[in-house]
Amino acid sequence: MRPSTVGAPVLAAVALLLVARCTAADPPPHPAAAHPVPSSTAAGAVPDVFNATDVAWLQLMIPMTEQALDLLASAAERAADPEVARFAAETGAGHRIQLRTLRGLLKRSGTPPVNVHEGHDMPGMVTAAELAVLHRAQGAAFDGLFAGHIGEYLRQSVRVARGEQASGADRETRAFAGAVERTRAGELTRLAGLPGASD
Repeated sequence: MRPSTVGAPVLAAVALLLVARCTAADPPPHPAAAHPVPSSTAAGAVPDVFNATDVAWLQLMIPMTEQALDLLASAAERAADPEVARFAAETGAGHRIQLRTLRGLLKRSGTPPVNVHEGHDMPGMVTAAELAVLHRAQGAAFDGLFAGHIGEYLRQSVRVARGEQASGADRETRAFAGAVERTRAGELTRLAGLPGASD
């Protein structure tokens, strides 16, 4: 996992540059990904629109959350300390609900559900090599590695959620980013009290 110290005000621009780089060699994206997309609203209401920051945030958060769920599931089964296993199980349950919301928002934006970050070493994501090390670790060593990786993921989640709130256009997506920030900041606080956790 590559740590990041990029400040929240810059993250929206960074995310957009990464999405552009990721898709540069691919076929042209669906037109909905490049233009604001009206949401479904009541007749006569002014529709919300998705801008590029909204779409970039959703396209980043979905694979980040999917990878984190793999890590959380592993810890729920393999953690040496019962507190770590309990944290992983409870956090995983909440993140599965968040993932459904993220996918629903991306669908509402009209953007195809393609992982534009496939195979990339992104801040906040656990690499395949790191997962392999985790799967070989045992006991307190596993708990320490888990705490480090999930901590970086949660910190990065908070950073990019702040970027979405600052620069996104769709009201529902911005509101959900606020909920994600609060939830994951709370999980960071809880994580700090677990065995093997350190900042």
